[in-house]
Amino acid sequence: MTKVDFYTGSKDKLRTACQLSHKAMQNGVRTVISTHDIATAEALDKLLWHYPATAFIPHCRSDADEAEKTPVVLSHGSDRFPHHDLLISLHSECVPFFSRFERVIEIIGEDAEDSRLGRERFKFYRDRGYELRHIDLANTDQPHN
Repeated sequence: MTKVDFYTGSKDKLRTACQLSHKAMQNGVRTVISTHDIATAEALDKLLWHYPATAFIPHCRSDADEAEKTPVVLSHGSDRFPHHDLLISLHSECVPFFSRFERVIEIIGEDAEDSRLGRERFKFYRDRGYELRHIDLANTDQPHN
């Protein structure tokens, strides 16, 4: 059954997604980052070229020919993925395809509305019996993996 981790208190959700995908890549875990709109996917694509400053995160779009061999895949508006190891969801609601993945990460920002929507997603997963873990980024220096 899919395991779901909630990372709350993120000051910058895109940067947190980069950090988490980098840690996953270092551990040999392939990652899909799913965004709610094309602008977020494009911003994340640019950020992945520069963050972290001391490393490179190989990435591509989910429809690219090299997606099956690339550790980090960006997806927007698709439910077809080259692998199902880890999903980092940057959506405001649960995506219908989450259960295909071994693990899902939900990143919650600091603002009240994002926190409210995160609590709704937490309740959704909890009510369906998914194993949940909570990591409060406000009390850590780096995201865990």
